[in-house]
Amino acid sequence: MNKNKFPPKSANSSTSSPAKSTIKPAKPASRGPVNRATAVDSKVAPARNANGSLKKEPFKNPNRRAIAAAKPVQSQTLAPIIVLFNKPFDVLCQFTDEQGRKTLKDYIPIADVYAAGRLDRDSEGLLLLTNDGQLQARLTEPKKKTFKTYWVQVEGVPTEDALTKLRQGVELNDGMTLPAKVKIMDSPDIGPRNPPVRERKNIPTTWLEIQIHEGRNRQVRRMTAHIGFPTLRLIRYKIGQWSLDNLPSGEHKCIRLGDEV
Repeated sequence: MNKNKFPPKSANSSTSSPAKSTIKPAKPASRGPVNRATAVDSKVAPARNANGSLKKEPFKNPNRRAIAAAKPVQSQTLAPIIVLFNKPFDVLCQFTDEQGRKTLKDYIPIADVYAAGRLDRDSEGLLLLTNDGQLQARLTEPKKKTFKTYWVQVEGVPTEDALTKLRQGVELNDGMTLPAKVKIMDSPDIGPRNPPVRERKNIPTTWLEIQIHEGRNRQVRRMTAHIGFPTLRLIRYKIGQWSLDNLPSGEHKCIRLGDEV
């Protein structure tokens, strides 16, 4: 009986560790030549800038839609307003001036309003300002036929024939004017201009009420000069439904949603 607990060693066996297997794992099938400069592993290569640095991806919160839905939506639309301003003589219809002349900023402490039309520096009267673009366009568009009423002091006494020319339209250097509504009026109850109008003692003056719905540069002055009666003083009394009533020179009032503020 063999007392050995282990079976006898083979003749080819040795005391060294068993030999490693010589079988190599199969290589994956080649898909063509590989460019080592562009070879990447199974993971997607990170995006890089032109200088080789890694691009930073913007953080995307997966819950951004839910967060946005939870926030209350605030309207950015301002309530439409109209500012009525009785512009004095020698004031520019703008809020800034590099030459230091008087502007709307000296009289109107309201932000984000813009003039609907203009009034010459040497003219006086009603100027409308608004933050409503549609209203501004409607007031300045001739096709909308928003009539503007002017009180005009002219030198001399116009004849009826001369006034008829204005009612029919006159030829100015920028074309024919549309027919105007013209009539002689009494001197309006207004204060003196500062500085006063230069009147010639031997030539009388006449006040006219002229209504037009155009807005050419210095149009009324050119119209009266065309018929031979130059304008000495010009006051815009009314634009559409708004007028100078109860509004002293240099003062303004704000109207919102049809109610006076």
